[in-house]
Parts: sequence; C-alpha cells; structure tokens
Amino acid sequence: MDQETSPSREVSRDAVQDTQASGRPGFIGHLRTWLLTGILVTAPIGITLYVTWAVINFVDRAITPWIPARYQPETYLHVAIPGLGLIVMVVALTLIGALTASLLGRYFLGLSDQILARMPVVRGLYGATKQIVETVFSSKGNAFRSVVLVEFPRAGSWSLGFISGATIGEVGRRLPGDMVNVFVPTTPNPTSGYLIFVPRTDIIELQMTVEEGIKMIVSGGIVTPVDRHHLAKPDAREWR
Repeated sequence: MDQETSPSREVSRDAVQDTQASGRPGFIGHLRTWLLTGILVTAPIGITLYVTWAVINFVDRAITPWIPARYQPETYLHVAIPGLGLIVMVVALTLIGALTASLLGRYFLGLSDQILARMPVVRGLYGATKQIVETVFSSKGNAFRSVVLVEFPRAGSWSLGFISGATIGEVGRRLPGDMVNVFVPTTPNPTSGYLIFVPRTDIIELQMTVEEGIKMIVSGGIVTPVDRHHLAKPDAREWR
C-alpha cells in the first residue's frame, strides 16, 4: 500500500514545488489575499458606521433627556428612535440662528456678550472660544485655507502644516519680515500640534485641499493626495 501511494505523494510534492517555483500563490496564499481584501473593503465602511453611530448616540444621550416624555416618540411607539436628539439639535440651532439674525436677536446677543465679558473667569474662556469659532467658520477668513510645507522640527526635515493667518500684534511687531502663523499637527491626532511663526518666503504652498492634508496626516502618509500638477491643462503644443 505504501509503495502505491508513495508515487502520488511525490507527484503532489513536485506540484507544490512547481507552483512555488512559478510564483503562483497556493491555496493558503489565496486565503491570505482574500482575508486582506475583505479587511480593506469592510474596515473603512465599518469604522465610518461606528463613528457615525457613536456620534448619534452621544448627541441622543445629551439632548433626549431634555425633551418632555409626552413629546418623545418612545412614549407612544415604545421603541427608541435613534437620531432624535440630533434632529432636535439641528432644528434648535437653525431657530437660534434665525432669531439671532433679527434685530431683537442681535440686541440680546450684544447684551449677553456684555454680561459674559464682565465675568472674571468666564470672560477669558468665552472670548477665546468665540474668536476661534468665528475665525474658523468665517467665509471671509483665511484660517486653514491652505496647506504648506515647512522645515520643522529642524532644517532639512519638512512637515505638513496649515496657514492659520498672518503674524500680527506684538509677535508680528517683534519678528522681522513678513511672517505667517503655521499650525503643524501631530500624527495621527491632528487636533494637537505646534504653532510656529515662519517667514512667508520659507514655506512651500501646496495645491492639495485642507481635507486632503488632514487625511494624509491622520493616515501617517499612507493616503497620499493626487498630484494636481499633472492634472493641469496641457500646453497648446501638446494638443497637436
């Protein structure tokens, strides 16, 4: 029996060796490829759904308790509706924005600013938060409107940064030349980083968007935006 099966074993071993020698993956190689492909396909979708669900749950837990029980659909349907708190928050913010745009709303807004500006501890936090929000969300501002390369943390090594404005005030007065504020975020958490003041002539402005720059930072350089230099309109001579 052993003599009859030994030739088949030798043929099997020869086939495996031939497969390995030819560079074609075997069954284990196919399984590994399929596993990695499944991870690459499902990971972005799963992470996106998880983060979205976590944000919705967080807002629901913060907003839903403030809604009277008789107005909650769960009282009548006996089923919790996810996203109810998020809907209520969006509607409330929209109404607040509409009221603030009116004459009476602007009056109460100015009155609240005066009250908060006179409070010893709150005024510092309120003033800084208001200035940051107005700068970031202002359509006329230049905060985080462009991505740049800057030599940081030493000469010869470059980091990705975002221009947050021109260097003005006492810092701008004491520094020579035309300086800009550059925020250099850390990887993979772009909410922390370093604020550096750099001469405008020492930075390299990039064509990538702020969103693309953030993706590159969060991924640690794995996600690289497309070079738009090659996508520019070719010269007229190239069309001939």
